[in-house]
Amino acid sequence: MNQRQAEYLAHLRTSPQVFVLGPAGTGKTWIAASHAADLYRAGSVTKIILTRPNVPCGRSLGFFPGTLESKFAPWTVPLTDAIRDRLGKAVYDVAVRNGDIEVIPFEVMRGRSWKDAFILLDEAQNTSAIEIKMFLTRVGEGCTTVINGDIAQCDLAQGSGLLVALELLRSRNLPVPVIEFSVDDIVRSGLCAMWVKAFEERASWG
Repeated sequence: MNQRQAEYLAHLRTSPQVFVLGPAGTGKTWIAASHAADLYRAGSVTKIILTRPNVPCGRSLGFFPGTLESKFAPWTVPLTDAIRDRLGKAVYDVAVRNGDIEVIPFEVMRGRSWKDAFILLDEAQNTSAIEIKMFLTRVGEGCTTVINGDIAQCDLAQGSGLLVALELLRSRNLPVPVIEFSVDDIVRSGLCAMWVKAFEERASWG
């Protein structure tokens, strides 16, 4: 674990809400999902809620067969794999059957609220301002919330709600930590870092 990852984990342990930004391969999702599993195993939270906006960079959910939940499941594989690895398959399967681990499509989140839960919003750069407001106002008492995103990978035609939330945090000096990873923090592989840097440099050409 590098210094920025250690800082991220420290905030997860002490803050009810954390925003985490940065490129692929920095451990943003894996650290949050693993920490959620640890909290669940310790009984510090009773539920783990996983969600992400279903904005495709290719084909939409409508092309996949099945219910909305089954269509959505492949999108959360990085999250569920990390939690399953941390808890073990047997514990994970029981938690899913009991409804203690939920994967919730953004479309059905309105009207929901949670308490004593770990809630992870992945790919938050693909939320609109209305959607991220809806998400942030679902959170009840005893929750830990992670808002995870990479502004450089926004797939929306309109502006990102994540940017709106960050502007509010900074302009109003709200007491929510923001962790910002850079290309130098990529730990997935040398190839991952190489390509992220290459595309960033290309973008800077204008």
